[in-house]
Amino acid sequence: MTLRVLLADDQVLIRSGFAALIGSADDLEVVGEAGNGDEAVRRTRELRPDVVLMDIRMPGTDGLAAARAITGAPELSDVKVIVLTTFEADDYVLEALRSGASGFLGKSVEPEELLEAIRVVARGEALLSPRATRSLIARFLAQPQDGAPDVVPGALDVLTDREREIVALVALGLSNSDIAGRLFLSPLTVKTHVNRAMSKLGVRDRAQLVVIAYQTGLVRAGETDPR
Repeated sequence: MTLRVLLADDQVLIRSGFAALIGSADDLEVVGEAGNGDEAVRRTRELRPDVVLMDIRMPGTDGLAAARAITGAPELSDVKVIVLTTFEADDYVLEALRSGASGFLGKSVEPEELLEAIRVVARGEALLSPRATRSLIARFLAQPQDGAPDVVPGALDVLTDREREIVALVALGLSNSDIAGRLFLSPLTVKTHVNRAMSKLGVRDRAQLVVIAYQTGLVRAGETDPR
């Protein structure tokens, strides 16, 4: 299956470069481009891409506001957003997480890393650049935020023990294959558990599972194994 990508960046040369790179991959195609946030939202509604590569700094509606509009629209629930920026500062990572983006990358990312990032996010997995560390996520969770899932005491009670275990491993940054290897399960079984956990908790992707895992104390910053 070919993954459909929308490019949103106000610089034509950057869009052209990304388009050429993505077009070189057999399993990816660019289906549209946008030069500002409003156009990105409109084109996303028209084209329903699998993934939107969204620049933060654009004229008018910026990329973060556009990401919030996309991820907050029920009819666009299948669309994933990767936020791209030349500024990998903490505040931008925090805002990208708050916007509902499934991924965050600096524009200095290596070509193969960008292509793989599109594939990872399209599979429903969260992607953060190395600078978006667990301690940074913990800092984000300590702040009031819009767009994050509401968590009440006992929120994880709806999960089975196995689902809780897998959610904790997701929050530690493990992929489905990594989790499968650790728990001696098939990747498909892990994916099924992840999808059931997301459905029970009412979240749209793995990034929000990570948020809930930290908010509930299932995982704490700096841990390498779940509680």
